[in-house]
Amino acid sequence: MNTRTLGRTGLEVSEIGLGTWAFNSWIYGEVDNQEAIRSIRTALDLGINFFDTAPLYGVGREDGVAERVLGQGLGTDRDRSIISTKFGRNPSMEGAHFNGRRARESVEESLQRLGTDRIDILFFHSPFGPHEIDDDVWAALDDLKQAGKIRAVGHSISLFKDTEGMAREWARDRKIDVIQVVLSLMNREALPLINDLGAAGIGIVARECLANGFLSGAITGDTIFPEGSLNARYSREEIVERAGYAEALKGVLVRDDVPTLPRAALRWVLDQPQVSLALTGAKNVDELRDGAAASDAATYSEDELRKVADLHRRDFSPA
Repeated sequence: MNTRTLGRTGLEVSEIGLGTWAFNSWIYGEVDNQEAIRSIRTALDLGINFFDTAPLYGVGREDGVAERVLGQGLGTDRDRSIISTKFGRNPSMEGAHFNGRRARESVEESLQRLGTDRIDILFFHSPFGPHEIDDDVWAALDDLKQAGKIRAVGHSISLFKDTEGMAREWARDRKIDVIQVVLSLMNREALPLINDLGAAGIGIVARECLANGFLSGAITGDTIFPEGSLNARYSREEIVERAGYAEALKGVLVRDDVPTLPRAALRWVLDQPQVSLALTGAKNVDELRDGAAASDAATYSEDELRKVADLHRRDFSPA
């Protein structure tokens, strides 16, 4: 597993990180708790040291189920890992809470669930605009840094067109050191922001790199998603379009050293020069091993990247 520096944080992170949204949350269907823990342990064995989670990744109204699973999985190996979590959105609360009081409370709650004394990256969890941010949050975050409870602050970006400007402003004013942003072969709208902020020293964490499973190689135009899962919202027409596009990409990117579409999708993300790491939301050990191998695959040639660019007609909506 190769590593890269996470922008001006100076943290050395594995090129592939493990996202935990799927763990015990039903967002992509059922994931057995013990399989989730095996995935975390396997990730460490493969050299993955970056783990992303959030209080929002829960079940029903229960906060932080994935945080608890991650804490259990890491066990006494906390020092081998870099943990990012988030604040501002919880299953147990309505709306957004980006204020000083909730920042402090949320960090303490996350530390307890994770079984650790520090959070390496604390992300704002998908604010919808500046109107959701209380001014007192910045002093609270500084206090948490001074206390050693968080090491760096980031912005996990949602509603990209509405919040890109906010990310640029926060980066310019050195309020944040990392962004987490959607980037995949199916959604490339953030590339200008990634290139600009990465060049300015901001760490770039790419998420939804498999386009919520549509680049997993397991979805066809006939796939029926379980009721309540993330992809159940799509019409049959959109499922067919997304699956067809994935098949076309497979024809260009799959090769001897990149034998699966998920590995190809992650390799393409890593080939974007300002990306620090790509998150995989692997639900089991086999998916994790396949995704992790993208780090050692050869970069795509200019000709291969041109063919991929020629296939791209529009950005599909992210989660």
